[in-house]
Amino acid sequence: MMKRITSRQNPLVASVRAVARGSEPGMFLDGPHLVAEAASHATIRQVLVAAEALEDVEIKALLARLLRQDIEIVSVTASVMAAVTSVSSSSTIVAVADRIPDRDDAIYGEPPSIPLVAIACDVQDPGNIGAIIRVAEASGATGVVIAGHSADPFGPKALRGSMGSAFRVPVATSQSGDAIRAARARGCIVQAAVAHEGRSLFDVDLTRPSAILLGSEGAGLRPALTDLADERFTIPMHPPVESLNVAVAAALVLYEARRQRQNAARRT
Repeated sequence: MMKRITSRQNPLVASVRAVARGSEPGMFLDGPHLVAEAASHATIRQVLVAAEALEDVEIKALLARLLRQDIEIVSVTASVMAAVTSVSSSSTIVAVADRIPDRDDAIYGEPPSIPLVAIACDVQDPGNIGAIIRVAEASGATGVVIAGHSADPFGPKALRGSMGSAFRVPVATSQSGDAIRAARARGCIVQAAVAHEGRSLFDVDLTRPSAILLGSEGAGLRPALTDLADERFTIPMHPPVESLNVAVAAALVLYEARRQRQNAARRT
C-alpha cells in the first residue's frame, strides 16, 4: 500500500524541501515531465504525488512506470505538496533524485561529429542556464560547459528551463580557464561572443570544431576570458539595441552553426 503523508513536519517532507532549497545534495524534480525524463536518466530516490492526482491518466501511467523501477512513492495532501513545490502553483508530482555526474568525456561528441560546445561563463540566472542547455540540444550542439560563477545546471529552476535537455545533452561544470584549455586541447577553435568590435557572427566559420564562450547577463565575458579566445565575434544588431539576453544569443550562434554545417554537408 502506498504510504500517505499529511504533515508538513514529516522528516521526508523536510528532506525533500532541503534538496529543493539546495541545502542537501540531489536534484529536485518538479512536475510530471521532469520526473518522467529523470526516470530514464537518473536515480530517483523518492516521489511525492498529490492525493487528488492519483486518478489522473498521465499520473497513473507515470506512477506505474516508477513502481516497476522499485522507486518509493508517497501520497501527500495538497498542503504538503504546496510546502515542497518550488513553483507558485503546486505541482501534482515531485521527486528527489541523485545528481547526474559531469559528462566531461562526452562534451565534444564522438567521430564523425564535429564538436560544437557552448561554454557559459558566469551566467547567474538559472533560467538562462536551462534555456542554453535546451537550445544546445535543439540545435545539435555536442555539449555544454557551465563555467565560473554560473548557476547550478541541475538546480530546480535550471532543470525547469531545460525541459529535460539537461538529462540528455552532455553537461559539465568547470572553471572558465580550465574549460577553455580543455576545449583547445580537443582541437576546438575558441570563439568569444562580445558586444562590440568582433567579427560579424555571419562571417565566422562555425563548421570547424568550435567552443563558444558566452558571458554573464550584465557584463558579458570578462576581458581575461576574451583574451584567451582565438576569435571574437559580435551578433549584428540594429541600434539602439546593444545586447541580447544570453540565452537568445546562444540560440542565434548555435543555429548559425547548424545552418553552416548543414550547407557544408550538402556541398560534399
